[in-house]
Amino acid sequence: MTAQALLRRATGLSVSKSVAERAVGQRMEQTGFTDSAAYLQALTPAEMTQLIELVVVPESWLFRDPQAFYATVELVQERWARGRATRILSIPCAGGEEPYSMAMALRDGGVPKQAFSIDAYDLSPGCIERAQAGVYGRNAFRAQDVGFRERYFTHVADDAYRIIDSLREQVTFRQGNLLQFDTATYSRHYDVIFCRNLLIYFDKPTTRAAIHNLSALLADDGMLLAGYAEVPSFCQNGYASLQLRQAFALKKEMLAPASAVQVAPLPALRTLRSVPPAPRRAAVAAPSSATPVAPVALRTRPMSLPSPAPAVQADLLAEARLLADRGQLREAGEKCHAHLARVPEAAEAYFMLGIINELAGKMDLADDYWRRCIYLQPDHYEALCHLSLLAERNGNHTAAATLKARAARIYQRLQASN
Repeated sequence: MTAQALLRRATGLSVSKSVAERAVGQRMEQTGFTDSAAYLQALTPAEMTQLIELVVVPESWLFRDPQAFYATVELVQERWARGRATRILSIPCAGGEEPYSMAMALRDGGVPKQAFSIDAYDLSPGCIERAQAGVYGRNAFRAQDVGFRERYFTHVADDAYRIIDSLREQVTFRQGNLLQFDTATYSRHYDVIFCRNLLIYFDKPTTRAAIHNLSALLADDGMLLAGYAEVPSFCQNGYASLQLRQAFALKKEMLAPASAVQVAPLPALRTLRSVPPAPRRAAVAAPSSATPVAPVALRTRPMSLPSPAPAVQADLLAEARLLADRGQLREAGEKCHAHLARVPEAAEAYFMLGIINELAGKMDLADDYWRRCIYLQPDHYEALCHLSLLAERNGNHTAAATLKARAARIYQRLQASN
């Protein structure tokens, strides 16, 4: 079995071949192996953990997307007024930034500690270790207002701050994989679940499996907080929006089975999921602006060629999706370009080319294709989400916020018209 397949089986992550091979190469250097086949054959659970550490992306910061925390505070306050405590789950929790932000928000909201409990899980043992330590550097404090640092942290060294013990004691951290979670023991156990920016690393079947587990864990009257790029996937699998501005909060749709849930007419959803970038050894140059690139000149369809039948056009993109799912990225790209030769203004083909190049690790090309997509279709929700995520990963937080707000407006407009 290949490294890519082994990592996918162990984590559910759609890791690209290049990322998997790079991680294996790093571990081989550290363990003394010279043959990759021998290394993979000798993999122990402990070594698999070390390999996984090289491909997970624990990128987060304190009070990231704060509206989700404010929405949760209101829910906890309302339930505590009725004498009901709230059980909160953060999965994945990265280095603890999300559950600690929730604890701080609840403290700021005057919620007593007995009114809630917070459990936090992450696939990475290293992330759990950092979360339990509760020490954060400059990159964790990216919120516009960092007054919470004075209230809840102590300065320990240089730019490092440690969260106060009374808040650390409010969160229980454990290593765990959502796809292997004990859903029977914790059936409908949690009133609030934070699961943000995880599904973007999964393919379609794994996404369905993850949402199934989350549904098993969430109380029927509970609230789930998703990443803005993941809302359509949840809505296609048994959830409905709670219409809380920029919180991306959802509830279980109890009136119909997941297969029958109808969603707002979002742009056609891809069947692929993006992969985590390789761990960066140096800062990546950030885009200079959130403004779309200059429009490309659109080719005029040759008059000598008949317009292709819609079914043929759809078939080319369907074939491209299937090829990309199989890892045949070059062939998938060729299908997209063949579609563009017939329909030069096809935004969805440019979106798919962006995904294909992201899977291939060609992030500059991915960025260019997604910008062409939103030039042709300014309300393409998923393209805006991916551009925002890319800007965020590159450290361009102003551009990311602009694109994210634009995506949020589109999502809310579509929900309102549904």
